[in-house]
Amino acid sequence: MKEIFGMWKHTKMVVLVALSAGLYAAVLIPFKGLVLIPGITEIRPANTLPPVLGLLFGPAGAWGSAFGNLIGDFFGTLGVGSIFGFIGNFMQAYIPYKIWRNLGMLRSDDLEPNLNSGRKVFAYIVAALLGAFACALTIGWGLDLLKMVPFAALASIIAVNNSIPSIVLGIPLLLILYPRVKKWNLLWTDIMDEEEISKPDGKTRIAAIIMTLAIIVGLFGGLVVAVAGGQSLFAAGFAGGGAGSVTVGLVAGLSTIIFILAGLL
Repeated sequence: MKEIFGMWKHTKMVVLVALSAGLYAAVLIPFKGLVLIPGITEIRPANTLPPVLGLLFGPAGAWGSAFGNLIGDFFGTLGVGSIFGFIGNFMQAYIPYKIWRNLGMLRSDDLEPNLNSGRKVFAYIVAALLGAFACALTIGWGLDLLKMVPFAALASIIAVNNSIPSIVLGIPLLLILYPRVKKWNLLWTDIMDEEEISKPDGKTRIAAIIMTLAIIVGLFGGLVVAVAGGQSLFAAGFAGGGAGSVTVGLVAGLSTIIFILAGLL
């Protein structure tokens, strides 16, 4: 948690927030016309960026993704749901670097995001998927809570819409960007002070496991209870309505709170 706010005293990190936000918004905005859900979401190749930005720039990438999405919302999807969009897009970049460092998939002395082994590629896929699912869970629950969009329809669309570009395009993008970012000394772990960076240990691993379980249970458990309650997945879900389900709110909402709190440890 300390790096989320501690980063703001580092000029380079603030610049990276602006750079990440501008890049994310610049890729988002041209595709605003390719609407999936009017006023809610569209085809988003920009979802390639959050996990990559998170791994390279840490909390700066997370803040940049959140602000970049908010900027994009001004071009057709701005509304009260943008609050959950801000949080969800923050988490799509924040979760990957927390999982990468703390879940125990990698050795604690080899945490560079350079994808130089099959193990690291696997770790990236896991981290990117969990970030995509966390974003889908957060936004899906939030807009269902506001009775704007059914959880099953929105969460399923966002999960797929985020996951595919994050993996298919994210891996080559990270392979291209890492050596340059490293050469320019712009990795977040090279910028921030050592005491500001949470160290992988037993506590952070337990928190990462709780985060992982909460995201998976929240998203897929929420989808199960939503469908059981009469909602439908993907586009079919908009015909039947059913937003504002109490059971969905309990499963998805509680899981969202748990994974966010665990992520702050």
